[in-house]
Amino acid sequence: MKKPSIIIVGSSNTDMVIKSPYLAKPGETILGGTFFMNAGGKGANQAVAAARLGGNISLIAKVGNDIFGKQAIELFKKEGIDTTHVFTDKKHPSGVALINVDDNGENCIVVASGANAALIKEDIESAKDKIANASIVLMQLETPVSTIEHVASFAKVNGVKVVLNPAPAAELSDELLQNINIITPNQHEAGMLTNTVVDDVDAAKHAARILNGKGVETVIITLGANGALLYEKDFFTEIAAPVVKAVDTTAAGDIFNGALVVALSEGKTMKHAVEYACNAAAISVTRLGAQASAPYRNEVADAPALKEEESIDDEI
Repeated sequence: MKKPSIIIVGSSNTDMVIKSPYLAKPGETILGGTFFMNAGGKGANQAVAAARLGGNISLIAKVGNDIFGKQAIELFKKEGIDTTHVFTDKKHPSGVALINVDDNGENCIVVASGANAALIKEDIESAKDKIANASIVLMQLETPVSTIEHVASFAKVNGVKVVLNPAPAAELSDELLQNINIITPNQHEAGMLTNTVVDDVDAAKHAARILNGKGVETVIITLGANGALLYEKDFFTEIAAPVVKAVDTTAAGDIFNGALVVALSEGKTMKHAVEYACNAAAISVTRLGAQASAPYRNEVADAPALKEEESIDDEI
């Protein structure tokens, strides 16, 4: 039986990473250590993560007509991702991210969007049949919000579940939120979306209620090393993350989201899906890089929280 299809609409970047003892302050120059380049971008990261975990993934993205874009498409194909709707833009270069990672695994990132900013509504038209027949659409905020709004509206009309990872943080319209089934902000993003300060679990619960009140059915606020807070059907569930030594947190949120949609597409309960996502993200932070840190299905399946449970098809 063919696996349920997952559509990921988002960015593709090339990450240029430098390790340093600590993150530079304004005006400061640090002599760093290791430099390496990795395939990145939130959309691409999530697509690779989901594909490695066994998802049937199609990526809708835009790259430049340059070496970075060509390399990205080849990497997607090697991961088993459908690249039919990864477009090549002849006017704009591929997206690039400059990343600094310190000795504690914390990072700061600056992104030059390039072709990602040129993924427009007209590009979506050729993928509408694929979207309409998908089980889940996952999006982020490194491509134009107008495109995200267009996809979310179309997906809702066609009964397709929409998951939004609102990163990087941005203000979103109530109209868009009403077309979102599941939203997955971190604490900073949840605070920005609700005009509150989210610095503990109680504050996260308050933010989750606000987002739910704006029309989002299910709210999952990621709490870093403390796991995640799930709010659905007026009920909160706190889900712990495995304790690990973080080396690089660069793509942890992306791995979380990729794992989440795979578990949901396979009919797992929401709680099980969030547990699965926390375990996958925990593995990723023990490794350097973005896509390179994404674990494979057999690695995550060994985690204690991932014991098989009865699938519930109406949870996705």
